[in-house]
Amino acid sequence: MQIVRGLDEQFARLHERSRALVRAVPAGRLYWQPPRESPRAFPVYSCGEHLLRAAAAVEQTFGGINVNLWDDPFEWTLPEALPTPAHVAEYLDEAEATRLRAFRTLRDDRDLSKEIATPSGEMLTLFALAAQTLVRASHHQGRAFATFRLFSDARLPQV
Repeated sequence: MQIVRGLDEQFARLHERSRALVRAVPAGRLYWQPPRESPRAFPVYSCGEHLLRAAAAVEQTFGGINVNLWDDPFEWTLPEALPTPAHVAEYLDEAEATRLRAFRTLRDDRDLSKEIATPSGEMLTLFALAAQTLVRASHHQGRAFATFRLFSDARLPQV
């Protein structure tokens, strides 16, 4: 159970850091986008959009594991659908609840070696899928923290 417990702790910390950042971001800055240097530059996403992308990665993966439903949460995680920090926090909690349901089915570390078909048809172990998701979600969360630092000198939330 050591590996399952370690993954569970990492995802729980990811969730708590996202919740803490949502609390720290002023409502008017949740979807603020840094200015681009030229009109042809790639779009730079807001703090809120990165937090939503992090949670959406978790929701999609663990929704797939739970009920083989691999829907991309893109539509229901648009800023228009979740306009306030309270809405974003609620969505973060929904994604975390989906993850927790999946983790309750893991009885021991051997369960992580089970393979599952992903939407691309690729077979991955549950461990590989969880690790990839943790990396992708952490990447978006890190970008959210970086964006936060562009408009705030406030100390970043520690969890």
